Amino acid sequence: MFSRAKKVAAIVTCLLIASVVPAWSAPKSITGSHGETLTVATTLAPANGIIKVQGAHFDETVGIYLAFCVLPKKGSLPTPCGGGINKSGIASVSYWISSNPPPYGKGLAQPFLPGGRFVNSVHVTPLIGKFDCRKVKCAITVRADHIRDGDRSYDIFIPITFPKKL
Repeated sequence: MFSRAKKVAAIVTCLLIASVVPAWSAPKSITGSHGETLTVATTLAPANGIIKVQGAHFDETVGIYLAFCVLPKKGSLPTPCGGGINKSGIASVSYWISSNPPPYGKGLAQPFLPGGRFVNSVHVTPLIGKFDCRKVKCAITVRADHIRDGDRSYDIFIPITFPKKL
């Protein structure tokens, strides 16, 4: 049997761990203005920093960027974004998804899957440049690619939360 002091110590330890390790977060989906859906596996940044992101019903004639960015003011371009521009097409920090990119985008842009779908793993970190996502709002973002750079009607944001520093 445990002594009363050991039981109290065990309870205090559990409470401390619970206050440091946030509760699990269920998947979240949001529908964009054109009927497209964006789903993240969790809105709470996991320890490994990788969040599974899925899209469906996107217009395959409109290229998009998928990235982790500082949440912009309404009507503004999401920036800065973690990892910047993915010029190699192989990193997990941002994605250019387009089924009909210009000639220079062949091999860089990832085509949509049938039905305007995509599935990607996005790497999220508490810091995006000088911005601390524990102090400012950051999000998984989708926006129209540079071909429609000023078109904010394709913007979709799902905020991601990081545990606060102790």
